[in-house]
Amino acid sequence: MDAKETLSGLPWWVKWIAIPVIALVVFGGLITAVIGFIVGLLFKVLVFAALVGGVIFLVRRFTSASSSSRGDW
Repeated sequence: MDAKETLSGLPWWVKWIAIPVIALVVFGGLITAVIGFIVGLLFKVLVFAALVGGVIFLVRRFTSASSSSRGDW
């Protein structure tokens, strides 16, 4: 007996409500931890990209300003 045969005899509310609720209760902490980790990682990546972009912007701005005022580059 496979999973399709087992689930075919059950009412619709067991397949679509009871089983997902049980899965959320059992694995809810794990799901929350994984989602929290992914969101935290994405936030850190965005902060990293913003900081690197800011450093590149500042270096180019000050490098171009100093090279235009010196004239010897």
